[in-house]
Amino acid sequence: MRFLCALLFTLVFCGLAWADDPLPELRIEKIAEDVYLHTSYQHVDGHGLVDANGLVVLDGQDAYIIDTPWSRQDTAALVAWLQERNYEVKASVSTHFHDDRTAGIGYLNSISVPTYASEQTNALLKQHDKALATKTFGNESLWLVESKIEVFYPGAGHSVDNLVVWLPEQRILNGGCLVRAGETSTLGNTSDAVIADWAASAERLQRRYPDAQVVIPGHGAMGDRSLLEHTRKLAEAATKAE
Repeated sequence: MRFLCALLFTLVFCGLAWADDPLPELRIEKIAEDVYLHTSYQHVDGHGLVDANGLVVLDGQDAYIIDTPWSRQDTAALVAWLQERNYEVKASVSTHFHDDRTAGIGYLNSISVPTYASEQTNALLKQHDKALATKTFGNESLWLVESKIEVFYPGAGHSVDNLVVWLPEQRILNGGCLVRAGETSTLGNTSDAVIADWAASAERLQRRYPDAQVVIPGHGAMGDRSLLEHTRKLAEAATKAE
């Protein structure tokens, strides 16, 4: 009995210590001309420390944030990093309603940066009592910057509202959480997923962006177009297992 009590105390203590562990600092790295990858971190129950990818795309001295970092603090740090380099943050767009894409919307709103999200995403944010984007659009393709930043809805998958972002000049496809990293063997968090539609949505991306050279998943290492086929196969397997 004493052993069981001691073991329980140890597990609870270790859990509390893990929850209090400091998070790694926001990481920002250049991956192409005028494109930076930002990576933020959170402790997630059942998954440990998880990273989240987003982009900054530059157009001259104008900066566009593709998915906010995973916290208000890291979003403020990203904005400060850009301002220190004399870039003006012109807008952000979030690719679905989860916090790893939208946690910084409230901060960006507070400093009068236009925040974009689809009508579906804003409705889900409102449903979950989260800060809303100030600009919305339907399921049609949206050019955030003409000929430079395209936002596209391929269909449901990780969530009903998941979007992707295409950078034609750099041939970079930001797949968000619809796209799984090559090192993953599952679909990850499926709490809001539409698994039956996921494979078709991935295949739609394969057809629409045959020229993509770099594909960035929502979590994990970036890769090439093979990540789309990897995602499609994972989704097909998950559909058959349902």
